[in-house]
Parts: sequence; C-alpha cells; structure tokens
Amino acid sequence: MSDFMPAPAIIPARRITGISAVLLPFLEGETIDWDSFEAHVTRTLEVGLVPAVNMDTGYINIIDVATQLEVLQRTQMLTNGKPYVAGAFVSDKPDSVFNADGYQRQADLIHQYSGTPVIFPSFGLTQQADDGIIDSYQQIAATCDRFIGFEVSRLFAPFGKIYSLDVYRELLQISQCEGAKHSSLHRIPEWERLQLRNELRPGFNIYTGNDLAIDMIKYGSDYLLGLSSFAPDFFARRDAWWTAEDPRFYELNDALQYLGEFTFRSPVPAYRHSCAQFLKLRGQIRDSQPPKGAPCRPASDLETLQKLLTRLQDVSSR
Repeated sequence: MSDFMPAPAIIPARRITGISAVLLPFLEGETIDWDSFEAHVTRTLEVGLVPAVNMDTGYINIIDVATQLEVLQRTQMLTNGKPYVAGAFVSDKPDSVFNADGYQRQADLIHQYSGTPVIFPSFGLTQQADDGIIDSYQQIAATCDRFIGFEVSRLFAPFGKIYSLDVYRELLQISQCEGAKHSSLHRIPEWERLQLRNELRPGFNIYTGNDLAIDMIKYGSDYLLGLSSFAPDFFARRDAWWTAEDPRFYELNDALQYLGEFTFRSPVPAYRHSCAQFLKLRGQIRDSQPPKGAPCRPASDLETLQKLLTRLQDVSSR
C-alpha cells in the first residue's frame, strides 16, 4: 500500500497572517545599526505585516541580554499598540535540564513590552522524551497567558527539534498556545500538522517557517519567515494578490521563491548575511556586516542578488 500523502485542499482567497522576522543589522566593528533596525520595523508595519524581533533573524543566540531588552523597548515604541512577537530564548548547553524559570522570565519580559512570546527551543526542552516536552509546555502555559510554539530543524540551530505528531496533538490542547511556527523545511510534516489542526482546533495558527516552500499559505498555513525580512513589501503584495484571487500572485510567489532557494542554501544560518546584503542593495541598511561568529556569504553573491531584486521589482510592478 502506498504511503503517498496528497496535498491538502487549496484554500483560495484566504486572508493571510504574515509575521516577518526582522533582521538586526550591524555596522563594521560590531555596532548595531539601530536607525536601520527601526526603519525596517517601520516598513514591516506599514505594509501590514507583524514584526517578529529577537528571532533567529535577529541573532537571538548571539546578542546579549541588554541588547535583547533594547530591541523590545524600541519595538514597543514603534509598534505603539500594534501586535508584534518576540523570541523567548533561554541559552543553555546540551546537558542542561529544562529551565522553566528562565522561560517564565523571558515570557514575562516580552509581555511587559506588549509583545507575544515565541517559545524558542533549547537543549533542555528538546532533548527530553515526548512526555517531558509536553509537560514543559504545560509549565510554560501555567504562567503565560498567550504564546506561540516553535519547532525548528537542526539545520538552523543545534538545539532544534521537529516534534512527533503526538507532541503536536498535545500542543493543540493548550489554550494559551495560540499557534506554532514549523521550520522543518519539508512540506509533508507541515501538511500533517494542518490536517491535525483542521480536525482538532481550526482556530490554531500554523506559521510556516519553510523558506523553501513559501506557497504553503495556499493550503492553510500562515507564515513567520526570515525570507520575508528581505522584502516585506513584496510579500505583502503577494499576500494581497492571493486574497484577491489575482493571478499575478503566482509569478510574484515564484520570484520570491527563487530568492529563498538561493539565500537559504547550505549553510542555512548564513541566510542572515544574505538578507543584509540584499537590504543594502535596496538602500535600506547602511552595512551588510554580520556580527562576529555568524556565518557569511561570499561577495560574489551580490551579482545574483541584484538580478533577483530586479526581477522582483519587475514582477511586482505589473
């Protein structure tokens, strides 16, 4: 008997919830370019996307606690009551136990600055058996009235894990968990989660983190992407065209996907440097310098990025 899983039904004209992970730009010498960061958050808001700060795109595992706090302070000021999300990140080591107090402190801080926490994985969370992972999320829910879950492949981070469907089924039962980001970079696990969501909790948001298949929104996923940080304006236009059943959606989606295929190649975490290169080409940040220790892309990428940008500009203006 075949194990083939057909794709879920396409949902035309659906309104898309787009959350865009904001790049934290750096200047040469490890200085954060706060002016460019604030401008990037503002552009994201202006096109109707929800900013996500202190995420992988914001170098959450590299920046210090003081910088994380300043990101929240600046974002709260810029959003001025509009929704935003932020990574609740607990740094630990492969032999660490689950740090419930650390997650509570992070979630409380994000709520204090008017954001919704995205529960970042950690070694202490993901290296447990299924029952332990479920219990850990229940502990988070006991002290946090709303949050977004997060599964991430180890291609992005060594502490990542894609949960079993049994764990995901239990996540759907936690009312404080409003949705979850899925970053396996594979379609089938996300389709399985969509099917489970549709059966058990239709109001639960599944945010695709699949930068290699951004058309997952056709099947009922929303998104929380790093790729959208390259071009919030083009993503917002693509989303509007889907809702309006405008056939121009397809060519713009294809052009954005070409950008994703190129910039999310191995090593995947270097996509953040690609994003900085692309935003600098657009004149939206001052420098494409990544922070110390972050993987880099070669300068030769700039020629291809310029061609991809030109194509996006052409397709989106039709």
